[in-house]
Amino acid sequence: MISSHNDILSTLYEQPSKTAKRVIAISSIISSLVLLLLFSLVLHRFYITGQLDARYWYFFAKGTTWLFLLKGFLGTIMSSLLSLVIAFVFGFALMNARISSNRIFSALSTAIIEFTRGVPTLLFIYFFFLVVPQFNIKLTPLLKIALPVSISACGVVAEVLRSGVNAVPKGQSESALSLGLSLVQTRVNIVFPQAFRYVLPSLISELVIVVKDTTFSYLVNYPDLMQNARVLISNYDSMLAVYLLVALVYILLNYGLNKISEKIAKSKRRK
Repeated sequence: MISSHNDILSTLYEQPSKTAKRVIAISSIISSLVLLLLFSLVLHRFYITGQLDARYWYFFAKGTTWLFLLKGFLGTIMSSLLSLVIAFVFGFALMNARISSNRIFSALSTAIIEFTRGVPTLLFIYFFFLVVPQFNIKLTPLLKIALPVSISACGVVAEVLRSGVNAVPKGQSESALSLGLSLVQTRVNIVFPQAFRYVLPSLISELVIVVKDTTFSYLVNYPDLMQNARVLISNYDSMLAVYLLVALVYILLNYGLNKISEKIAKSKRRK
């Protein structure tokens, strides 16, 4: 299976010649040197302006600072997972309506999917934060960020799930129907389990987008990593140090999620 996968890659991507490999190596070295030079210039600029002074970094030696950031990180994880779960539920419902034989359901689902994919997440957040309370509907800060983020992501999740359903050979469904299984039984027992396994790496990759969308939590006063970082900045007047650390945490988190997605995809190809 691995060799066949390599054959597919070789047909999609032409193997570079020796000259091309040499050019790629030289360009990579030059790019690395340029990035290193830019980093050195930025670091030198920070030193000149005093951004590296101890008064902007000393609070990181306190255990309370790391505990406060850890609480924010756990808040980010909670809001991201809840948003993905809600997006999966909404997306699953939209996907079923999209593949339905009922044209009205299919057209309505298509319109909702395109709407959620086209509207920025920030507008959904403002809707739940400013408009929904006018109808005397009280939501917790967690739901004020999880619901709009999940609605923004559900259209993509629906399309990902639909691609998984389309990837299941139609012969399996036809065989199940010929054996007397109903359409619901066929989808629940045969189609959906396989489709979910097909798209699991893509769903994990979608979690990366959800994590980045939850950074708007400060708008609804939900204590996630970004909101707690803003509190530290206001208390210690150290914007650069705090945002650098928070950016590093988000980079490592999203990098880890991408690696998990790649590992699952590779495992599926081996099987």
